[in-house]
Amino acid sequence: MTAASSSDALAGLRGYHFPEPVSWWPPAPGWWALAGLLILLAAVLSWALVRRRRRRAALWAALAELDTLIGARAEVEPVEFTRHLSRLLRRYALVRFPRHQVAGLAGDDWLRFLDAHGGGTQAFSRGPGSLLRDAPYRPVADASVLDELTALVRAWILLNAEAAAQ
Repeated sequence: MTAASSSDALAGLRGYHFPEPVSWWPPAPGWWALAGLLILLAAVLSWALVRRRRRRAALWAALAELDTLIGARAEVEPVEFTRHLSRLLRRYALVRFPRHQVAGLAGDDWLRFLDAHGGGTQAFSRGPGSLLRDAPYRPVADASVLDELTALVRAWILLNAEAAAQ
């Protein structure tokens, strides 16, 4: 080959041709999986936060109602006061525990439930909590029993709020 023919061969070559830049859209399947995982994680976290906030709201509402009841105790008959305490406990238990576990309980079964979820003591079935069962049928003779019952109700609510947070 001659020098002239080799220069003609080079003259026919095209210049450098770079490929198109990689597009950012659509993303690779791994990015789609990561985005789905992040969305799922955000949904679970938001559900958990809403659930915790509702339980905390129930706690603060129950404690506020208990404080209101204590403030109005002098104006209310002891039987009515214990009735209000019992309703407060039942409403809080319905928020804290599954409905089927709490809704049908009455009398001794209700007190045993409160004992079982109140630290394992028998303060409701054998202690001042028995007033919740007996007050409508027996007059409350001692005001200190109402104080003990009120403290017991507050302790039960706080204990179950801590258990719900765990």
